Amino acid sequence: MSAFEYPLIKTRLPGPKSKKAIDLDRQFVSPSYTRIHPVVLDHGEGAFVWDLDGNCFLDFHAGIAVCATGNCHPRIVEAIQRQAARGIHISTADFYHDLVGPLARRLSNLVPIAGKCRTFFTNSGTEAIECAMKLARYKTQRPRFIAFIGGFHGRTMGALSLTCSKSTQRESFSPMLSEVTHVPYPYLYRDRFRSPAGKNTAKAYLDYIEEEILTRVAPARDVAAFVVEPIQGEGGYVVPPDDFFSGLREICDKHGIFLIADEIQSGMGRTGKMFAMEHWGIQPDIITVAKALASGFPLGACIASEEIMDWPPGVHSTTFGGNPIGCAAALATLDLLEDGLVDNAAKQGAYLLRELKKMQKRHRSIGDVRGKGLMIGVEFVVNKKTKERAGQLAREVMMESFRRGLMLLTCGPNTIRLIPPLIVDRKVCKRALEIFEQAITTVEKNT
Repeated sequence: MSAFEYPLIKTRLPGPKSKKAIDLDRQFVSPSYTRIHPVVLDHGEGAFVWDLDGNCFLDFHAGIAVCATGNCHPRIVEAIQRQAARGIHISTADFYHDLVGPLARRLSNLVPIAGKCRTFFTNSGTEAIECAMKLARYKTQRPRFIAFIGGFHGRTMGALSLTCSKSTQRESFSPMLSEVTHVPYPYLYRDRFRSPAGKNTAKAYLDYIEEEILTRVAPARDVAAFVVEPIQGEGGYVVPPDDFFSGLREICDKHGIFLIADEIQSGMGRTGKMFAMEHWGIQPDIITVAKALASGFPLGACIASEEIMDWPPGVHSTTFGGNPIGCAAALATLDLLEDGLVDNAAKQGAYLLRELKKMQKRHRSIGDVRGKGLMIGVEFVVNKKTKERAGQLAREVMMESFRRGLMLLTCGPNTIRLIPPLIVDRKVCKRALEIFEQAITTVEKNT
């Protein structure tokens, strides 16, 4: 059977083997995981995953934008196996190994920050954010942070204090860091400041930050950093207008405030450029990455110029960050990204956006289509004029797609995200679009 005859659903979902595994899981694993899809991974290859019962799914979630090089890419597997045979762990906090330096040099050459950079390696995106927060406070000697409504930066207490995506993520965990202020992100489909029709501008949002927040709420001289996703992820795959980051950079420069770009979901080629900030030609002061950095092996990084990342031994450290296997996987990942996967993300993403915008015209429930590269959001509404959110409909479309063999995830209150591996070709994208539209049609008929 050729790959293009997939996906293939052979059993009722979940199948008997998967159901047995799920039943055991539910007895002993924390119920805090959301796990909506009743599927148990057996193996993956490229843009497809198979469950224990032999059902094959088309993977358009990539492990939440993690498996950028596809599931079990042979070069990633080989790099991991080779390093595992040499050495699995040595603490980068206290010792050296011969991969962490080359990986840090590669990242220094790739990030959109001028001059030589230094990297602190972590196990996750959340830890990279914690590092960035500590570094910003240490270097500026200022206590406050400004983050954005709809932003997601992690779930540890510091990162969660910045996160402002869903109430369930924050509820019952107070008090958090007291010196965090949240401001509106320029979400022009739902324009809080009602910019004139056709004016794709962030000026009103920037003016609000400058004239209200930094003047009345969070005095500029107390603010260490703005923490922002170039494209909001969990908040709904919201793309800002083109003048947003240039204006935010000006505000930061004016007041001596750091700009921290959270590229954990948008980085590593996802948007058709290695880092999403490159779309606007803006240099952040600090960049955080994780997710796709090591193609599924836990690895994150906080990257800054050597002038900023100038702090003494012991002030911040880690046991597992910069693990040798993670570094090997990351170096192989960067090779693949630079060998054509970033360009492919731009090419296939443009095709998907074009076709989804056509689909938007055919379906009453699609209110907005947005994104860059292979980071695409489709927002569902009850009514296109009122833009009333259709969260339940979006979830039903996701599950109907799943039953047909296409694995997707939602984000924000009412958006479905399309985040396939960067290896996808035109045939795979066409098949995904076919299934997605079939699912939308079915759900619309039933509502």
